[in-house]
Amino acid sequence: MTATRSSGAGERFYAALASSEPAPRAPGLVLRGRRVGADVPAVMAIVNRTDDSFYAPARYQDDRAALDAVARAVDDGAQVVDIGGVRAGVGPEVTPAQEIARVVPFVTQVRQRFPDLLISVDTWRAEVGRAAADAGADLLNDTWAGADPDLVAVAGETGLGVVCSHTGGNAPRTDPHKVAFPPPADAPTGFDDADAVVADVMSTVLAGARRALEAGVPREAILVDPTHDFGKRTVDSLRLVRRTRVLAGLGFPLLMALSRKDFVGETLDLPVSERLEGTLAATAVAAWEGATVFRSHDVAATRQVLEMIAAVRGDLAPRRPVRGL
Repeated sequence: MTATRSSGAGERFYAALASSEPAPRAPGLVLRGRRVGADVPAVMAIVNRTDDSFYAPARYQDDRAALDAVARAVDDGAQVVDIGGVRAGVGPEVTPAQEIARVVPFVTQVRQRFPDLLISVDTWRAEVGRAAADAGADLLNDTWAGADPDLVAVAGETGLGVVCSHTGGNAPRTDPHKVAFPPPADAPTGFDDADAVVADVMSTVLAGARRALEAGVPREAILVDPTHDFGKRTVDSLRLVRRTRVLAGLGFPLLMALSRKDFVGETLDLPVSERLEGTLAATAVAAWEGATVFRSHDVAATRQVLEMIAAVRGDLAPRRPVRGL
């Protein structure tokens, strides 16, 4: 007998349809009156002014080469460029003055050449953030979770956006060691202890977001970032990708910095140079689950993945739908 809508099979079918909708997307990011990531997630291209960043092709010490890299990123669809002057991991000391010299004059050049491009500066130092703001930056990407408490005040005073991150309490430029996240004291019965990292991330980034709001940063200019790898084991970073939907529901634009990271390499046992496909797989999951900004070394590939996921979600129409017409 053919199943009808009122039959058990039919009811399960329609219930499954109703429950399979994609997660609501986190809010778009608004900087300088421009909203990005609301329908199709935005790509934040990585341009490092260092000689020791973990992914060698993203190192640009020469101004001309760095400007060419920004131009390629823009042509490939990046809406934000993230400029960094200090390797995130362990390495030789870089003083604030050295960081400013690497980053700030270049921000000025990028602003002059690309007046409409949104510029992020990857720094945890308030003095670097203020100099970058004066040079024309739009966003301060604090990947070290408020290690310098004055940085968020700089963002509020200068009208810049800010990234609120999670490092598990690690100090800047230190590697995680014997990481453990205890279950929250108020965890309900049946709580999955593997989600303790998610609870810790949520608590930390929301506290950072509250500080940013109190400092005068508009809500729509506050990005929250679970900060994969930083202060985390690979299983923690994988869990955070899996729980993107929960993080997207925090009410702030959601940044995912997944590109070629160690959790991808350890999962697939691959070196940095061979982690693109793994990165894109995690990107697709996080985009489906509602993240709004993706920091990437590989702009064109990331852009295509994000547009395809947006089309599957129903947020973006196909560009040339002629088949079967």
